[in-house]
Amino acid sequence: MKILVLAGPTAVGKTFVSIAIAEALNAEIISADSRQIYRYMDIATAKPSLEFRKKIPHHFIDIVDPDQIYNAGQFGSEGRAIIDGISSRGKNVLVVGGSGLYIRSLTEGFFAGEVSDPAIRKNIREKIVQSGAPALHAKLAEIDSESAKKINPNDAKRIERALEVFEITGKPISELHQTPKPKFSFEPVFYGLTCDRAELYRRIEARIDRMLEDGVIDETQRLLNRGFSKNLVSMESLGYREIIAYLNGTLSKDDMIRLFKQGSRNYAKRQWTWFRKDQRIRWFDVTEPGLLEKATDEMIVDFKKYL
Repeated sequence: MKILVLAGPTAVGKTFVSIAIAEALNAEIISADSRQIYRYMDIATAKPSLEFRKKIPHHFIDIVDPDQIYNAGQFGSEGRAIIDGISSRGKNVLVVGGSGLYIRSLTEGFFAGEVSDPAIRKNIREKIVQSGAPALHAKLAEIDSESAKKINPNDAKRIERALEVFEITGKPISELHQTPKPKFSFEPVFYGLTCDRAELYRRIEARIDRMLEDGVIDETQRLLNRGFSKNLVSMESLGYREIIAYLNGTLSKDDMIRLFKQGSRNYAKRQWTWFRKDQRIRWFDVTEPGLLEKATDEMIVDFKKYL
């Protein structure tokens, strides 16, 4: 069975294309987005509208609260079960998103040597600096005693690596080393949307302006009012952390908007770097007006060859 995977950086136009493809191919959508999984976090995560989600079934949107832990490993295993369910209903599967880790987990599974996330690694490194390697080694011993026995309590680099793998996959690194390569019931066909960098940055900034108009500051305040800590992984994500700093009085509104836009541009760069390494992706340039529609039509025609 073939499934269609649509990747690309934030704000490039994936949502528009995915709805048209899903309608044309009688497909259900699996959202491969590490932030759209959270309830109550709608505007800053750019979730598809309720209108779109009523029209086309979407999976992995609003599945956990912001204070719940969810990782790419869970997404992969649960997503493969959902793919089987969609197929059993006689429908096609469209995976769409900008989280390279989520897409890799779903379509390939994880192996210890391949698992890496610079943002997670940076966060763990900061904790080691703050608390010391032995304190993080004690945490490692709680989740992966086998690895902890083999790692010196002062070996910050290996402690960091083992904790990084666990946070991404939900599994100890010692277990991943022993995991055989899984066999899946499907084969992905990869497409990607690309865009001139200046145009992509313009779209990103326009999207953030719309988010501000749509009430993303009020959305953030409501999350805090619900009791969700600013220190949660979800609340430290792009947009929310800058707005919380503004609400706390540590950033001016102008600086908050500037950092929100700058962080979004940097995030798009990281996505671009990740996806560009994948030689399986067939790219469609959607810089100029009308090219989104053209790319959509070409993908539909191309994927139908596999059905």
